[in-house]
Amino acid sequence: MSRRVLTLPLLAAAGALLLAGCGSSSSSSNVPDPDPTPPPPPAETSTVRVVHASADAPDVNVLVNSDIAFEGVPFGDASPLVELDSGDIDVQVDGLLPGGDTATVIGPVTLTLEADTQYNVLAIGDVAAIEALVLSQEQIEVPGDEVRVRVVHAAPGAPEVDVYVTAPGDTLDDTPLGTFEFGGDLGPAQVPEGDYRIRVTVAGTDTVVYDTGAIDLPGGADLLIAAVTNTGPGDAPITLLVSDGNGALTLFDQETPADVRVVHNSPAPTPAVDVIVNDDFADPFVPNLAFPEFTPYVSVPPDVYNVKVTPSGNAGSIVIDADLDLEIGTASTVIALGELAEIQPLVLADDNRRIATEAKVRLVHGASSAGEVDVYVVPAGEDFTAFDPAVPGFAFLDNTGYIALAEGEYDVFVTLTGTTTVAIEATIDIVEGGVYTAIARDPLDDGSGEFGLILMDDF
Repeated sequence: MSRRVLTLPLLAAAGALLLAGCGSSSSSSNVPDPDPTPPPPPAETSTVRVVHASADAPDVNVLVNSDIAFEGVPFGDASPLVELDSGDIDVQVDGLLPGGDTATVIGPVTLTLEADTQYNVLAIGDVAAIEALVLSQEQIEVPGDEVRVRVVHAAPGAPEVDVYVTAPGDTLDDTPLGTFEFGGDLGPAQVPEGDYRIRVTVAGTDTVVYDTGAIDLPGGADLLIAAVTNTGPGDAPITLLVSDGNGALTLFDQETPADVRVVHNSPAPTPAVDVIVNDDFADPFVPNLAFPEFTPYVSVPPDVYNVKVTPSGNAGSIVIDADLDLEIGTASTVIALGELAEIQPLVLADDNRRIATEAKVRLVHGASSAGEVDVYVVPAGEDFTAFDPAVPGFAFLDNTGYIALAEGEYDVFVTLTGTTTVAIEATIDIVEGGVYTAIARDPLDDGSGEFGLILMDDF
């Protein structure tokens, strides 16, 4: 025998009629009102997330129905999951070019959003062959003691691989979770919350090319994990980009180091120096480094290091004593600068990812005796006085960060602030995909009295 259940909307309607009857003493209270117009049904919705997984692409804008929905999304980032009305939407991805221009690299692509469905739109491939990968799955509430995971191969330079998801101490004896090549995906799959280890091997072999070590997958999480090209330190060809619906983080291979290099930018009378790490005076990390020399990058385990700088061979005279926190997957430039009596370290975070559509140029003011300056960067052969400074009021210890410039030849003029008196002049020839750092230095001990530049990276 069936039972009829009075639903909440019907109860609410009945309550409203009762209240209307009780609240009126008018003679017309016995006349029924016309049937009210029923409210429209709630709109059916879907959720959408956008992931920037193209390693040599610039920052992008993501447009939905011609309006910018996400602005300036960098490689290795993901948007939050955004709720949209179901139905057709147009998605377009525009790359940000030097000078403020944009170029459409994907779309517009029309997506038909089904109700209660989650859509993941990934920009994958190198710039020359960038494409949109669209993955859909049911929109669910993941139980608090489980994790839902979907894995995507988004590293175009990596071969077909096997993926193992095991307990941290397990060997690779078991069958892999799956095998996939660029553009493929595994899942979604729900697993119990807890500690796991993700390893990637070349398909059909036990050659591990990536290993997270032990990681915690929290209960209730709905994770999209993309294997993307490793653009930082270390030998692993990939890193894992993990999106939880709010943003993204990078999981490095557990053996990923930190890279560090050292620059001697303290002019005479500062002598050549030794760089000592963790008081190992018997074996200097960098021996006999002279102004204005610099070292190549050295890979070290991520850790906090004590760094001391002494005149070469004179361990008893410490001119710099500082702690340096080198995090996994990072690259750093450590510059010793200033006159000897006031010598100090300047630590810069380096970004050596190459972008196919621009050159990345960074300028550092390391000339302690130059004072505040203006920096002009103009097309080669042009009169710089017809331009505004690219970097006005540039003070000692300042750096510009990485500036996106179009490929070409440029003249760089460094002048005393507010004047056209040139202190440094140089011509640079830069190419798309290049990374460049120039550090302003004090004059050499050669009697010329001329300021100059320490040219690094692709210079």
